[in-house]
Amino acid sequence: MLNLDEIQKSIMAEVADLTDVPAGAYNFRVNSKLAGRHTTENIDISSKEQGSGIDIFIKPNTKNESVHIPVVVSDSGIKETVYNDFYIGDNCDVVIVAGCGIDNCGEHDSQHDGIHRFYVGKNSRVKYVEKHFGSGTGDGKRILNPVTEVYMEENSTMEMEMEQIKGVDSTERNTIAELKANSKLIVKERLMTHGSQNAVSGYKVSLNGEGATADVVSRSVARDNSSQTFNACIAGNAPCSGHTECDSIIMDNGKILAIPSLEANNVDAMLVHEAAIGKIAGDQIIKLMTLGLTEAEAEEQIINGFLG
Repeated sequence: MLNLDEIQKSIMAEVADLTDVPAGAYNFRVNSKLAGRHTTENIDISSKEQGSGIDIFIKPNTKNESVHIPVVVSDSGIKETVYNDFYIGDNCDVVIVAGCGIDNCGEHDSQHDGIHRFYVGKNSRVKYVEKHFGSGTGDGKRILNPVTEVYMEENSTMEMEMEQIKGVDSTERNTIAELKANSKLIVKERLMTHGSQNAVSGYKVSLNGEGATADVVSRSVARDNSSQTFNACIAGNAPCSGHTECDSIIMDNGKILAIPSLEANNVDAMLVHEAAIGKIAGDQIIKLMTLGLTEAEAEEQIINGFLG
């Protein structure tokens, strides 16, 4: 795959499920440099004239195409902020795969802050997948601070899969979304922290048009001495419907703070929030152990099912 070394290839597989150059448009960023780019007739990618990042333009009526924009950091001490803007035309149906992986084997912290802005056209459908991953044996931290902004026109749909399962020492995710009439936002967050890791997730979704809907769901596991904060607010500014939910498993000495909130600014805004935090039930572990699993294996099975 291009000129990536074995570590970089393994990270690419983790964050973008890629073992080869993908079909369609792509932009690979490795250690703060462009490592490969391909555009198509309907999808153009260009570097920003000022600052670091890219602009992605998807023509109206583009269907069944994809864009991959993974980031790999394998040198210790890199700290970067990247701005990526997506302009999706009307009547599109596309998949966008992002994600960042840091392998830090040195003593200096490595950090990637990715700011992604999506402008989704009328009647368009976008699936966005973002995975974060950390590895390496060094003492330097692996830090990821993603910012996602979503601006949705009428009758558009965006489904976001946000996943961070392993190796990231510190992350602060901030997501804002503004929806016009009859647009729909679906967010599925999957998060696991371990060791002394800290993760903060913040969402602010504004339902500004009649018939707009949002469903923001997070599932997380806090192990060892790690800590998590989930802060999600849905604001209903028109006749609309919104739901936010946080389900978490707490283990060992983990700490979890869940702050779901609602703002109803219209009499016909229908908003619901839910939050649940608890440990793994003993009877679940015992049941799996009777099938031949060890206690540790039973815990892993339960966690994998919960986050799946």
